[in-house]
Amino acid sequence: MNEIKHRYVEVKGLKLHVAEIGLGQSVVVFLHGFPEIWYSWRHQMIALSSAGYRAIAPDYRGYGLSDSPPEPGNASFGDLITDLLAILDALSLPKVFLVAKDFGARPAYFFALLYPERVSGIITLGVPFVPPSPSTYHKYLPEGFYISRWKEPGRAEADFGRFDVKTIVRNIYILFSKSEIPIAGENQEIMDLVEPSTPLPPWFTEEDLENYEALYKKSGVLTAMQTPYRSFGEVFNLPNTKVEAPALLIMGEKDYFFKFPGIEDYIRSGKVKVFVPDLEITYLPEGTHFVQEQFPDQVNQLMLTFLSKHSC
Repeated sequence: MNEIKHRYVEVKGLKLHVAEIGLGQSVVVFLHGFPEIWYSWRHQMIALSSAGYRAIAPDYRGYGLSDSPPEPGNASFGDLITDLLAILDALSLPKVFLVAKDFGARPAYFFALLYPERVSGIITLGVPFVPPSPSTYHKYLPEGFYISRWKEPGRAEADFGRFDVKTIVRNIYILFSKSEIPIAGENQEIMDLVEPSTPLPPWFTEEDLENYEALYKKSGVLTAMQTPYRSFGEVFNLPNTKVEAPALLIMGEKDYFFKFPGIEDYIRSGKVKVFVPDLEITYLPEGTHFVQEQFPDQVNQLMLTFLSKHSC
């Protein structure tokens, strides 16, 4: 871990933290999910740099070591896209591979649609490309559906406010590594779904948890509620919804996201390829929503195979 270097890139008055390793000509930029930060890519960054790639992982605005925007309630997915462009420009990177986890798939794919000349290929974990449209999941899931709860102003703040960052991250890793969608009962909050005595997943250590705690001291986790959970209705002016770049989707068979209405059929039937024609899909039978940390060796090899195939 000591070989990973750290710097800050200033974007519109905000200092965004960027972790970096490797000196290769082919560059891979990692985009995290929630509540992850650059640290969630530690295994991949080291493996790819050892294979000759340059690996870069920013913390989004309001996450980890990056500054929070002055008005967190106005933060959006559009900010993540413009931040990514600014980071690439600041580091003089004309073209990169994008690797994204969870909601990071949205800015990765939308960036590829807006700036196709800057993207060599896309790898996403846990979430496929989904064209922009109003979310309808809440219509098919109970009121206690975690996204519905966290979209509600003040609800997540009150829920999370009862705990320190370490406990929040612990609970989310435990809860979201299961195969069922987190849904709270009528008189429950999402954090109440995890018993304090529940052990961490075996692939996520107490040391990892302590690192998360230290890296989140600056931002906390509450400003991250706006993006993604309160920004899903954002309107985008995309030139089209057909992604021309080669892409790889890595899905854990036990990922709770498969249980979202319509998602499993959308992926397994190949309907997703209407929008991403040059898409490969790989399934990890025991994989959960955190496959890059759960099965780093397998994920690293899948990434390296894809990258070597599409590198110039």
